[in-house]
Amino acid sequence: MIQLIVNADDFGFSSGVNYGIIDTHLNGIVNSATMMMNMEGTEHAIQLAKEHPSLQVGIHLVLTCGKPLLHDVSSLTNEEGSFHSLSDLHSKKGTVLLEEVEREWTAQIEKFLRSGVPLTHTDSHHHVHTIEELLPVVQRLSKKYNLPVRTNGLERIKGVEPFSDLALFDFYGDGVEGEYFTKLKERFPEHTKIEVMTHPAYLDNALLKGSSYTYKRLEEVEILKTVVLPREIQLL
Repeated sequence: MIQLIVNADDFGFSSGVNYGIIDTHLNGIVNSATMMMNMEGTEHAIQLAKEHPSLQVGIHLVLTCGKPLLHDVSSLTNEEGSFHSLSDLHSKKGTVLLEEVEREWTAQIEKFLRSGVPLTHTDSHHHVHTIEELLPVVQRLSKKYNLPVRTNGLERIKGVEPFSDLALFDFYGDGVEGEYFTKLKERFPEHTKIEVMTHPAYLDNALLKGSSYTYKRLEEVEILKTVVLPREIQLL
């Protein structure tokens, strides 16, 4: 039996994203989500999470979208005070201060904990927690808050408790297709705990303006609401 976690990333990005996630949880196979704590839809996501406690919720640590919660983390931001883009973050290796990353991510985790929503695990926007230079920060925060961490694909991140045996990132873009989940039993052996990253959403102005990944999210919603899992796959 394959144990399956279908995690919806970007909970809190906007109301359209939030409603897409809740709809695919209540009427589909999404059983987990990870929440961004610095976006315009964060408070709405917190409210929805409290109304639907059957949805497991982790934290989606942010370093490349929106603005930081803290104001004294200048190595993490551009001239407008927003986080660096992912490409800029990679180009600025060596100038981003790990101490500022740790304080900002601590602030995001603490805000989540104050919400009262049970915290299950952590991953990150654009997979930045897998950047090698940030490993010490990820390790310290995982230990401090007793948080399992999303694996880096098929590889576990050193020194932290993994959230699953492996994480799949290919239900995305051209990989979004109706038979994706039924084919998992052909790709992986029994007794494997698999997390699949998804991005269901309904479109709104915030998403259309703030993300390059938009209309495919609507396709994800339809698939995640209609797929029938084979007996060999069990939602965890």
